[in-house]
Amino acid sequence: MKPAPFGYERPATLNAALNLLKNDGGKSKVIAGGQSLVPMMNFRMARPDCLIDINRISELDYHRIEGSDLAIGALCRHTALKESDLVEQACPMMHAAYKWVAHGPVRNRGTLCGNLCHADPASEMPAVVLAADSVMVLRSSKANRRVPAGQFFVGQYQTAIADDEILLEVRIPIAPKSQGWGFHEVNVRKGDFAIVAAAAILQIAKANVQAASIALAGVGSHAIRLPAAEKALVGRKADDATLREAAAACSSAVNPTSDIHGSADYRRDLAKTLVYRALRDARDRCG
Repeated sequence: MKPAPFGYERPATLNAALNLLKNDGGKSKVIAGGQSLVPMMNFRMARPDCLIDINRISELDYHRIEGSDLAIGALCRHTALKESDLVEQACPMMHAAYKWVAHGPVRNRGTLCGNLCHADPASEMPAVVLAADSVMVLRSSKANRRVPAGQFFVGQYQTAIADDEILLEVRIPIAPKSQGWGFHEVNVRKGDFAIVAAAAILQIAKANVQAASIALAGVGSHAIRLPAAEKALVGRKADDATLREAAAACSSAVNPTSDIHGSADYRRDLAKTLVYRALRDARDRCG
């Protein structure tokens, strides 16, 4: 397959890129790594009139600590994050989840921001940024706006980004040393998207759960948080019975579809198992 005809722009500055998007009406697409967009264009699932290549805007290639956040720029590649000691310290759950993400050539070109904009419902990183209470910084030619991860993913391959905006950076709160985390996934082959993936974060004091965060991928049109199960954990003993109860509540709350990789019932059962494992690991890692 070949893509439909399209134009190509390669701006040298962020302002130039934003000006190209201004009043474009959603006819153009921003490209950085292209590991998701180009295949969709080849299958004609995406037919942009123009590609806006931001690879010359080198100031967008960063990951660094800014205040209490890990800030990750639009051009930061997966490989840089996977191999970063800074990421391992600031967001160890992301560091662990990266062993499940794609393969070396894809990680070398693909970017975290591009992955999040693609919003594949079975992708790992949307679940990670959701569980970590991350914030997306969006920029248009007029202004910046900050969108919590919980409001960013709105549907299958759909996000809250407006037609004239770029996802400038992701800001992830630095994980305190007292925080525990867990990430588990089942897929068909190494590097494939998840059949189901579960991310969990706990804070525990005197054996009781003080705060909880649970996110799932592969069980709906986009990655989701499970607020009812999270709330039910708070104030309770972090024993196996409580964690299994929360995992069962997550399984009951999701409404996955069936496909060639597994039935809806199989995915619900996986969700229960993987959430329990992620919560158990989070509990055991609490400082």
